[in-house]
Amino acid sequence: MNINILKSEDRGISRYDWLLSRHSFSFANYHNPERMGFGALRVLNDDIVDAGKGFGMHRHDNMEVISIVLEGSLEHKDSMGNHGIIKENEVQRMSAGTGVMHSEFNHSKTDKSHFLQIWIEPNEMNLEPSYEQKKIPTTRNKLHEIASGTKKNGVYLHQDAFMFIGSFDKGNEIVQKLEDGPHGTFIFIIYGRIDLEKKILETGDSAEITGTDKVAFKAKEQSKILLIEVPIN
Repeated sequence: MNINILKSEDRGISRYDWLLSRHSFSFANYHNPERMGFGALRVLNDDIVDAGKGFGMHRHDNMEVISIVLEGSLEHKDSMGNHGIIKENEVQRMSAGTGVMHSEFNHSKTDKSHFLQIWIEPNEMNLEPSYEQKKIPTTRNKLHEIASGTKKNGVYLHQDAFMFIGSFDKGNEIVQKLEDGPHGTFIFIIYGRIDLEKKILETGDSAEITGTDKVAFKAKEQSKILLIEVPIN
């Protein structure tokens, strides 16, 4: 098993008067040739947006764009005609395909919004753009599948990838069996502290894992974890 750890303080960062964005991979003005992605996983941004502020209309193409709201809510509009609110503990998938314009604003006029935005490269180019949004189960001490290329649970990804999220009590141990095939696993600590193969990961830390068919970790305190399996070849 190979484990490559990125500490929270080593992430890229973008600061504006209304946005604090931390980048696990190269993004916008943050460029690190050693952090260009992990297999099909291209972007993981950890964003905090001030009340009433957000990202105006901008274009994406040929990317699976996944947003997970951790606190607050986001108002989404796009050129496909979708307009709605993504609330806490909801996941949204937008397949940009041949091209789509969209905007994301903090829906609240008083409170900050905290969300993760993840980009995954699709397994087919120039698809017809599409949109999907679902609630995330909140049962504790379990990894919940929230996105995959199987159409079984969560939102659908146009990629042989799987995304899980879970909240864990102190002392809880999880062993996650991985899918067959040339996959790697990316773990991001939303909050808390875990022991991953005798390596301690804390809030904002991440780990890239290859060369194994399972991942095991133990919560050292109350923790919330995002786990993503993606093709790496």
